[in-house]
Amino acid sequence: MKTALITGANRSIGFETARQLLQNGYYVYLGSRNLENGQQAVDQLKSEGFSQVEPVQIDTADGASIKAAREAVGQKTPVLDVLINNAGILGTMSQPPLSADISMIKEVFETNLFGVIEVTQAFIDLMRPSPAPRIVNVTSGLGSLTLHNDPSWKYYAVKGAAYQPSKAALNAYTIMLAYELRDTPFKVNAVDPGYTATDFNHHSGPGSVPEAAARVVKAALLGPDGPTSQFFSDDNAPETGISPW
Repeated sequence: MKTALITGANRSIGFETARQLLQNGYYVYLGSRNLENGQQAVDQLKSEGFSQVEPVQIDTADGASIKAAREAVGQKTPVLDVLINNAGILGTMSQPPLSADISMIKEVFETNLFGVIEVTQAFIDLMRPSPAPRIVNVTSGLGSLTLHNDPSWKYYAVKGAAYQPSKAALNAYTIMLAYELRDTPFKVNAVDPGYTATDFNHHSGPGSVPEAAARVVKAALLGPDGPTSQFFSDDNAPETGISPW
């Protein structure tokens, strides 16, 4: 049975991603910053008939927590097939570049970029034995620098000093990681789940959580001929599904 770890999976898109991977026969380690919340999410999935799932406490902004999670998962399985770096934070709603609080910007980067790097580095040894390892970095369409410089883009005015740059940096890390793993079976991609109605954005997005999670799961299930080092975004590029970086 293939295994997957999803960070920030106790609610919203991460939770639905767990559900859909379970439907595809995966054993899911459901990552949650708060273990109680993670257990509640697991209990919900088990009430729906899914048994191959368990919570893992992991705070991606805390190195000790990441290390403990790696040890916990490693005691349960010798191989991790899928890593979905889903945990992320928005920061304050207003992030003007000239006046945004530096501590807030650092906090956003700590989770959205540095946490992803640290989690990936911690779990990579468990993934190397997998015949088809997949790393999915959940990004945002707002991470596209190309589109942010295009006045005709529908989200052109949605600018900020923390969230958007953190996702652009995550996209850059995805490219670098995919390059390092280019001669291996790894597939490493960034996925924009789309502007989705979740707690994250006060349910302002038009997209549904199942649709968003399906985009993430699609990248997790890529076959051996699937692409790597791509920025998948149906929102930014409805015709091709590949967003400009």
